[in-house]
Amino acid sequence: MSPPPAPAPGFTEADAYVWHTAPDRLQPVPAVNRVEIGLLVGIDRSRDTLLANTEQFALGHAANNTLLWGARGMGKSSLVKAAHAEILRRHPGTLVLVEIQRDDIPSIGRLLGLLRGADRRFLLFCDDLSFSHDDAHYKSLKAVLDGGIEGRPENVLFYATSNRRHLMPRDMIENERSTAINPGEAVEEKVSLSDRFGLWLGFHPCTQGEFLGMIEGYVRAAGIEIDAAELQAEAIEWQQTRGGRSGRVAWQFVTDLAGRRGIRLG
Repeated sequence: MSPPPAPAPGFTEADAYVWHTAPDRLQPVPAVNRVEIGLLVGIDRSRDTLLANTEQFALGHAANNTLLWGARGMGKSSLVKAAHAEILRRHPGTLVLVEIQRDDIPSIGRLLGLLRGADRRFLLFCDDLSFSHDDAHYKSLKAVLDGGIEGRPENVLFYATSNRRHLMPRDMIENERSTAINPGEAVEEKVSLSDRFGLWLGFHPCTQGEFLGMIEGYVRAAGIEIDAAELQAEAIEWQQTRGGRSGRVAWQFVTDLAGRRGIRLG
């Protein structure tokens, strides 16, 4: 009764796609929503590591599945999209970004079937990946990361972002310890998913200096003219009203600043 799956695209329409189900299809994304990699401040080590890993993969060399975990709003998903753009700048036409939603993880095997025989190399990206206590989706992902009987396609790499290092809430892990027949085995089975990622890149809350540096970079890129002392005072007041500092808070401040000055952000 459901519509038949759409035919696999030729992967020449775009350099990025979004995976949808019911029916299965890859939707081209003509323009990816992202920021320039030079505007991502305070994450230099993670940036360089991810760029190196992504470039290795794009050139056909060995590379690791990667989990970017840590503080909210510190540029995890922005870095993945910026790294994809940077690799395309260095090596045009080599790498395709394919976004998959967390709820579509059970369909990932079908997606890999479409990508396995394609000529290009694919970076599979799942943003904000996490699992609740009654969620069995992680079993599908474990099979993909391990490769299963077919093995993970040589032309596919998996990147995920999460606020949790082990992708599971701590109370879920503690509950397994208290209720399972063999607590050690139950916990290991849950947290072993993150072990399938060869690279773990941690993102931590930024300092005030890094926060102000992010804002200064955004302001220069947007062409906003403002006195440095005035900018700093307004930025500190903004972060105090928000109760925290992050790249996301910095961008929200610059958006507000540009709006008040009648400047349109591209």
